[in-house]
Parts: sequence; C-alpha cells; structure tokens
Amino acid sequence: MAAGTANAVVFCHMNRSSLVTALAAALLFGPVAAGHADDEPTRELLPFSRQIAAGGIVTESLEASIAASGVPAPAMMDALQAFASSIDLAGEVRAGDRFHVRYERTFIAEGVPIGPGRVLWAELQTAAKGTLAIHRFRTRDGAEHFWLANGQATMAPEIRLPVDIVSISSGFGLRADPFDQPPPPPTAGKSGAMGGPMRAPPALPPGLKPGTITGETPLASSGGSSSYGRPPVVHSPYGNWQQAPRVTRSLFMHEGVDLVAPAGTPVHAAADGLVIGAGPNGRYGNWIRIDHAGKLTTVYGHLSGFAPGLKVGTIVSRGEVIGFVGSTGRSTGAHLHFELLADGKPVNPINHPETKRSILRGPDLDRLRKQVAQSQAERDREATVAASFRD
Repeated sequence: MAAGTANAVVFCHMNRSSLVTALAAALLFGPVAAGHADDEPTRELLPFSRQIAAGGIVTESLEASIAASGVPAPAMMDALQAFASSIDLAGEVRAGDRFHVRYERTFIAEGVPIGPGRVLWAELQTAAKGTLAIHRFRTRDGAEHFWLANGQATMAPEIRLPVDIVSISSGFGLRADPFDQPPPPPTAGKSGAMGGPMRAPPALPPGLKPGTITGETPLASSGGSSSYGRPPVVHSPYGNWQQAPRVTRSLFMHEGVDLVAPAGTPVHAAADGLVIGAGPNGRYGNWIRIDHAGKLTTVYGHLSGFAPGLKVGTIVSRGEVIGFVGSTGRSTGAHLHFELLADGKPVNPINHPETKRSILRGPDLDRLRKQVAQSQAERDREATVAASFRD
C-alpha cells in the first residue's frame, strides 16, 4: 500500500513522572558516575518521554500515510475515532490532503520505546471540509479527552437517536391530534374519500394529553401538519371571500418525537440499558421501554416487530438493533414514536443535553484556547526550523 510522504521532528524532554523516577533512583542507588559498569542497570531504570511531531501528505489512505510517517498505529486509534466524529475518514479525506500529528512516547535510556504512546494533538487539512484539529485536554473535573479547537467534544453524546436517517414529522410539545381531523367536503353530491359511518374517536395517541385548540389561533393553522387546521374559506354569492365559522379541534401535549422512516428500518437502542418493557401496548402498538444510567428512560412505539431474543430483562448496548419501524397501534403511517424521560418526566429528546455533544465553557474553554494557540505556535516554529535545514 502506498504511503504518504512525511517528515518528523523529534523534541526531547523529561516529563514529571520521568523526573520523579530519576529522583527516586538517585536516592536508592546514589549519583550515577560516568564510566562505571555497575551504573548501567541504574540508567536503564530512568525512562524519559519524547514529543514527536510528524506530518505528511495523504496518498492511498489516511491511516497508512500516518503510519508511514512513524506514528505508532495504537497511538492513533483514539485520535482517528475522534476525527471520525466530525468527518468521514473514508469518504471525505482524499489523496493530496495534509496531516500533522504530535504524539508522546516513553523510552528507556537505550532509546527502546515503552508502550504505544499517545497523540497530544492532530490536524487534518482537507479539500472537502477545510482544516480540522483535535486536542487532548484535561478539564477541571480531571477527565481527559479529545476536543475540537472550538471547544466541542469529540465524544458521542450519551443518548443517540434510534434511527440512522432522521426525518421528524411531529416534534415535542403541543400539537393537534392527527386523528381528530374534519373529513374533506363532499363533492358533486358524493361523500368524500374519508366518508363512511361515524365512529367513536379512538384512544389518544402515544404521549398525548388532551386539551383544545381553535381555528383562530396560530397553532390551529399549523398544528398537526394538516390543512384541516385552518378555518375553511368560502365564496359568497356577491364575490366576497369570507371565513367560515370558527372550528374547534383537540390539542394534545406530544411527549415524544415522531421519526419518519420506511417500514422495516432497524431501530437501535439509544444507550446501554435494561429492557423493562417489550410487547404490544395499546396505542403504542409494539412497544419497548429501556432504563438507562442517570435516571433516563427511552420509549419506542409503533414497531413492526422486535429483534430476535429481545425480552424484558435483556441488557442492550448502545446502537444494538432492538426492533423495526412499523405502524402498529394508533398510527397514521410508518414511523417511530420516540420518548426520553428524565426522572420519569418526559423531556424533548432533540435538545436534551444528553443527546448533544458537550461544549467547553468558561475557564475550561479559555485554557483550551491557550493550549491550541501554543500548539500551533510550536508547530510553526518547527516548520521554520525544518525549512532552514532543507535550505
């Protein structure tokens, strides 16, 4: 496999842990005197760390090109996963794009490396998405992760949406009951397409609480995504347009979101958890309820079926297929009704913090910005030094 052209500049320094080891060895063995054979085992006990900068041009693949520049593959695993949260490494990184990686590795006195090392920061310069950089940063709570230069986390949110392709047909909040719609007006003495004997209204749809809405309010004209919400307009014998009398409709609190997807689309567990409900459940149709850490619960409704072996008591992992999109229960078409509950109370799963990536703020963001500036300045100095050697 062809590899990218690369160059590496090595900068050595002894980190704090290495210095502590050296001091401990000095206390145990005394000062190291040059020229004594007995001192060799002592010196081998003094590891040191190097920060190594490597860069190059992507040729056949990013991973192969970085490996050719000398960066240990195990050290790059976390960094590549961090990049993958913001860019499609297979489809959006192409030949001719550039990369820069600074990583740290520990060595013994003879220069033999210990361990896989770790990436401190890395940058991609791509034609598809511009420049993208990740920086290893420790927040005030002691957690160390990769963050984008703008302060956004590269870690996936705790709760993911359960279908991969998302189209929201009905959001969280007030809406009109989609089953409580007036039929189309009769035409040419015939009943409309929705005609027929009057039936008692069906039970409330999942996650809805009753209320009322009138045709004179903004919600009436847009709620429920139906043209029937607007007061009808008729033509008078005198050529003047007039509104018909006000229409009163049912209004409900929709405590989840409806995600439109073709019937049979796999539904994934939003997070690791324990299945506490799975089976037919009235207006929800085929229904699953999963408890997660942090007093969070997710609910999935209208499924066409369940994943093989799924039952109450099953432990599921984030992203695991648990069922398939359908239109069972009180549903107007194939979609997934998805709810998120915090402490047993419904919350909007689209903008809840657990469904979004973390963003640094305040002192942590200030410290990250300083670290980013220092890293870029150091990289620029190294490039200047390397250019002087080439000249």
